[in-house]
Amino acid sequence: MVRARSGRAAHTGRPARRAVRTLAGLAAAALTSAGLVAAGAPPRTAAPPHTAAPDRTTAPPRTTAVPKHAVTGYWQNFDNGATVQKLKDVPDAYDIIAVSFAEATSTPGGLDFHLDPAVGYDSADAFKADIKAKQSAGKSVIISVGGEKGAVSVSDDASAKNFADSLGKLMDEYGFDGVDIDLENGLNAAYMTKALRAVHAQHSDVVVTMAPQTIDMQSPQNEYFKTALNIKDFLTVVNMQYYNSGSMNGCDGKVYAQGTVDFLTSLACVQLEGGLAPSQVGIGVPASSRAAGGGYAPPSVVNAALDCLTQGKNCGTFKPSKTYPGLRGAMAWSTNWDAANGNAFAGQVGAHVHGLP
Repeated sequence: MVRARSGRAAHTGRPARRAVRTLAGLAAAALTSAGLVAAGAPPRTAAPPHTAAPDRTTAPPRTTAVPKHAVTGYWQNFDNGATVQKLKDVPDAYDIIAVSFAEATSTPGGLDFHLDPAVGYDSADAFKADIKAKQSAGKSVIISVGGEKGAVSVSDDASAKNFADSLGKLMDEYGFDGVDIDLENGLNAAYMTKALRAVHAQHSDVVVTMAPQTIDMQSPQNEYFKTALNIKDFLTVVNMQYYNSGSMNGCDGKVYAQGTVDFLTSLACVQLEGGLAPSQVGIGVPASSRAAGGGYAPPSVVNAALDCLTQGKNCGTFKPSKTYPGLRGAMAWSTNWDAANGNAFAGQVGAHVHGLP
């Protein structure tokens, strides 16, 4: 996600992501040649072996599980023109709150986190207390890694271990329930898999979400998609960014324009028929027209897409060949932009997700 800490683009929410050129014929061919697997198929064969688990005492198990249908929201640890809020201000509709962002250190793969004074916390302890309060209310609070300017690179055994070790320390220090992978400048499936499996070995109940760009999930052969499939046994949800991409290919090989019901449903279909379980697929959208450079879908469109995928109703011209009643839900960038828009996403999409059968 393009979430600059300073400076605002013409759309006033954040600068637009790099342009994505849609090659309809090539993408359609990629879908065909990839040999998409049925959504109900068993997981792939064993993923690459993971690195040794960090040398730490295993954290106690979480007491709250992510609900069957869940809403994810990114909380901004910076001020970019959206409503500045503390974690306690995030509406109850958000089941998973992704704190944005962890920062890269000088150690390859290493992560750290520092509260931005702009968000108003007097101390780290006050922030940790808000995390505990959210968790007591049944919410999961995770740390997001990446963003448009995220410079974290996991490309060998050493950086994979550094990633896992430093992430584990942040989870222990702040009480985070897991991690969101939002790397937009390249991802190595083999080594990210190793890193995440090392974290899972130490925190068996870890919440793992991902927010790839649309181009990253057009084929199971893409590195992001491969990573998701490699950790399918413990992956919580992939909330792909259905925006800032221009038109893209759906699972039927046709091209659909962003911001429409067809765009959301046909691109979700690629993931659902590409091997992810319905419970591992969510629809990620901007919380307002100011929150992205393009692709904003109003709550009514998001809700129609959810109905189409889960119940086969309110579809556009594209209608999936089957329904996916176990679809996880939806995601918003961000809770701050949602607040600036009157919390329309939390109120309308949140209620709709929680009302799904």
